[in-house]
Amino acid sequence: MPTSPTPYRGFPLRRPTRPPFLLPADPESAELYGPVFGQTDVSALDSDLTRHHSGSGTPIGERITVTGRLLDNRGRPIPHQLLELWQANAAGRYAHQGDQHDAPLDPHFTGAGRTLTDADGRWTFTTIKPGPYPLGTPDHAWRAAHLHFSLFGRAFTQRLVTQMYFEGDPLLAHDSVLHAAPDAEARHRLTATYTPTPPLPDHPASLTYHWNIVLGGPSPTVAPA
Repeated sequence: MPTSPTPYRGFPLRRPTRPPFLLPADPESAELYGPVFGQTDVSALDSDLTRHHSGSGTPIGERITVTGRLLDNRGRPIPHQLLELWQANAAGRYAHQGDQHDAPLDPHFTGAGRTLTDADGRWTFTTIKPGPYPLGTPDHAWRAAHLHFSLFGRAFTQRLVTQMYFEGDPLLAHDSVLHAAPDAEARHRLTATYTPTPPLPDHPASLTYHWNIVLGGPSPTVAPA
């Protein structure tokens, strides 16, 4: 039997350290402080992280397609909603100056993308399967492979963030962030299922994982952190 993972130490660091910021009279001014990927419209290329990079090279790693639906607490699709994704590369390193892991960067992989759900709440990303990486803690803990998802409602102030994991990963039993979810069923809802499917039109072959995101209700997709 696997031993219980070390409790996640990140929660104290996520608490506010400053007093609330007083917004001007116009509530929509909060949008000015929201995270954005750019000023252009969302295009089909934004959801394929294997293609929207500089240069003519190809990202290194296992090509995967992750698809699913965004649903409300009654199982109804939520259409036309913005989803953002970010992740480590195949070596387990983020293209971010704050990541000091000594794994190599991939010059052909930015690790970030976005898409809009369709009228049926469906969304799809094509990317490279991320690698695990060490937390740098005294117990030498590692994070399981995962994708970060950001979901927006009608405004940036309604942003929700969660993580998706991959079934069969041996590190799932030891990932302290995943085990911050309250119970085994909640952790299961954070895990994508491999689904054999034909390759998408005009896309190189990739392994497909299915993962629905449910907002609220008795079986929500729980955000572990």
